[in-house]
Amino acid sequence: MQEEVVIIHTDGGARGNPGPSACAFVAEVSDEIVYKKSKFLGINTNNFAEYSAFILALQWLSEYSNKYNGNEVVFYSDSELVVRQLTGVYKIKNENLRILNQKINELVKTANLKVSYKNILRSKNKIADQLVNDELDSNG
Repeated sequence: MQEEVVIIHTDGGARGNPGPSACAFVAEVSDEIVYKKSKFLGINTNNFAEYSAFILALQWLSEYSNKYNGNEVVFYSDSELVVRQLTGVYKIKNENLRILNQKINELVKTANLKVSYKNILRSKNKIADQLVNDELDSNG
């Protein structure tokens, strides 16, 4: 049986940089949303929030590792910086972001996932973006 590809849209944002921040993700399988989650992060930078969205999604995936173990997972993010750092195109100069990057790599390895990261336009990331804004609005 062919394993289904898990599509995950992530987003993070901070109002002010740093400022109140939140992250969110939306998981889809076969064009159907199977899970979505957002989280308020307190006062942080936008990049911290973007990275945190990947971590939040990977923690969810690892909870369901039996269900998605070995599956291909494609992450879509409108953060070109984070995608290029995760794919190794850009070096990570900030120590805090380097630690988050390492955590992502550990979560991917632990959950036995085949992961790829793709940059998309913000207009193609509307649900995750709305979840971030809703989280910020309810915690502002």
